[in-house]
Amino acid sequence: MKYSKELSQLWNNFKDPERVKKLVQTIKKEIENYGKPVNIMEFCGGHTHVILRNGLDELLKGYINFLHGPGCPVCVTALERVDMAIELAKIPNTIFCTYGDLMRVPGSNKISLLKLRAEGYNIKPVSSCMETLKLALENRDKNIIFFAIGFETTAPHTAVLIKQAYDLKIKNLWIISNHILALVVLDFLLQSKEKPSIDAFIGPGHVSTITGSKVYEPIVKKYGTPIVIAGFEPLDLLQAIYMIVKQIKENRCEVEIQYTRSVTQEGNIKAKEFLNEAFVIRKTFPWRGLGEIPNSAYAISPKYEFLDGEKAFKVNLHPPKENPGCLCGEVIKGLKKPTDCKLFGKVCNPQNPIGPCMVSSEGACLAYFKYRKI
Repeated sequence: MKYSKELSQLWNNFKDPERVKKLVQTIKKEIENYGKPVNIMEFCGGHTHVILRNGLDELLKGYINFLHGPGCPVCVTALERVDMAIELAKIPNTIFCTYGDLMRVPGSNKISLLKLRAEGYNIKPVSSCMETLKLALENRDKNIIFFAIGFETTAPHTAVLIKQAYDLKIKNLWIISNHILALVVLDFLLQSKEKPSIDAFIGPGHVSTITGSKVYEPIVKKYGTPIVIAGFEPLDLLQAIYMIVKQIKENRCEVEIQYTRSVTQEGNIKAKEFLNEAFVIRKTFPWRGLGEIPNSAYAISPKYEFLDGEKAFKVNLHPPKENPGCLCGEVIKGLKKPTDCKLFGKVCNPQNPIGPCMVSSEGACLAYFKYRKI
């Protein structure tokens, strides 16, 4: 009981209103001395929701301009990959599995996996990829297809699944890898001609627990853009912002870790070993709103080729058709706010999402709908 009280007090400290108030005042004073607002892009959908839910953007209005980057894995999953998932789910004698948020993303024909499931197709949302292994063992007469998505955070879990399926010689489980690399898209975004003015990044906390902070150092050196890796409480974000403002004022450009309770320089060595064994880097991969990005995603290693669903199943796909009114691609790049979209809150809402940014629990449009819609 004593431990529980101490732990509860620890987490409450990260939301302490008085500490938040003092830190906000300190940040404002630093920026007033600096002389102009600072443009900060958070590179994680979880951070976007913390910022909006706790009103940090309003508290720092006129001092910090928050730009919402491509840090939501469901949001950046290319439309052609969603179309692929829908066609794979139609294969007879198949149990198609993926994470819940992706099931509600509309494909080119406005049909989602969720709607397909309502028509009677065997589509199962999973909270852990290891559930698919159990399904394969219990349904040996069926094809089990797992459509894996996510950044480096979830990729190690899929790598463990691949290794276990290989060791158990499972013959009816196939994996489609859509795992993508945060570091590569960060580099791609910074060299793009079509990008907002970015003074610094709030680095992704969960991704960085796997990758470590060292991987960002070449990016910081190459582009002269500071990165501070943050946790997921209001004070975490404010401390990271303060660290960024200090760097800019002092004309420094470094990778710093605010989220020291979870992130190290080296990251999770064991997880990275699993990744290196299970995957190889794709030559190119499509991202929603960003197009084809070289070396930006994982494919299943040749050693585990018999588990690779992309090689086992071929589906006919037409060129993807984006909804012309949806601005998800622009929101993902930080060029537009969700409220700039004419569909936002009207045609597009959580009950009838037009684009993935309104679907995902990490999507910027959903955050604005929940916390900023009047």
